[in-house]
Amino acid sequence: MSKDNAKSTVIKNANESANAQDQIVGIHKQRVHRFISKDLTLRMASVDATEVVRHMQKLQKTAPLPSIAVGRSMVGALLLASHLKEGQLVGLLFRGSGDLKSVYAEASFGGQVRGYTPYPQYHPENYDKGLSLRDAMGIGLLTVARHQPFQKQPFHGTVEMVSGEIGEDIAHYLHQSHQIRSVVSLAVYLDADGNIEKAGGVLIEVMPGVEESVVDLIQRNYDEKRPNVSKMLLAGATPQDLIQPFIEGIEFEEIEHNYPIEYFCPCVKERVVRALETLGVSELQDILDKKEAVHVTCQVCGRPYEVSLLEVEQVKILLERESLH
Repeated sequence: MSKDNAKSTVIKNANESANAQDQIVGIHKQRVHRFISKDLTLRMASVDATEVVRHMQKLQKTAPLPSIAVGRSMVGALLLASHLKEGQLVGLLFRGSGDLKSVYAEASFGGQVRGYTPYPQYHPENYDKGLSLRDAMGIGLLTVARHQPFQKQPFHGTVEMVSGEIGEDIAHYLHQSHQIRSVVSLAVYLDADGNIEKAGGVLIEVMPGVEESVVDLIQRNYDEKRPNVSKMLLAGATPQDLIQPFIEGIEFEEIEHNYPIEYFCPCVKERVVRALETLGVSELQDILDKKEAVHVTCQVCGRPYEVSLLEVEQVKILLERESLH
């Protein structure tokens, strides 16, 4: 099953259309590294996110393709979020016509990340096409939500998915919604048993007004070197090493961004109880008749909750009152 699953997208031409209650777990040594070119025309980010993606796989027991899809989405969200501001976060929702149907990842500027698919045990009929996500995701839409503190509604941008391979779709979103040309290279490498061995990625954004010679140089670096993030991570590359092949010949420096990345989930019991409303009055009454407490486990973080019969009855009464209106 071990395959190189890094997917890179090359620079797009300018005219081409194309917290106290948070559960926080994970290893604290890894973080997103941010860089900027000396002439301020490129901003870059890279990350070794192996530990948080492994944690996701352990919690959700994801099969190979869901592991790759959610893992790449988490890496992409971390890279995008690092270019936001303090307190902001970004959510990526991929909804396709394929059997995997949807993938969601969310990350904050401060390094908190989570990811999820409602079909964690999805397997294709066969693996003749390897671990490509194209068929599993199918055609569909990518919606990107940017959340700001004290903002009631986040900003949403939606574009068509161009491949379902995650990285290419993020690059397409940046170009279509923000007129930013980019390189997005996301890697999730599985061992022979389908377990996460390495995960990480690179994001390079070209700022408006850049000299086209800089774009040409990045394109030439990509064409000649074919940087492989998976292989570099397996060889022990640092986040600084990851971006070097893409921007060889361009002077750059690192920007301070000292936020350890952590897998987190902001679930609280109130949300779990509120989710019971989707069951409807009759099913809630059936639970009450059986006199059995409800045990619920958050699918994103694995936290268990017990909902008492009194809480179930209160939800049922609330639904009955709303039905009268």
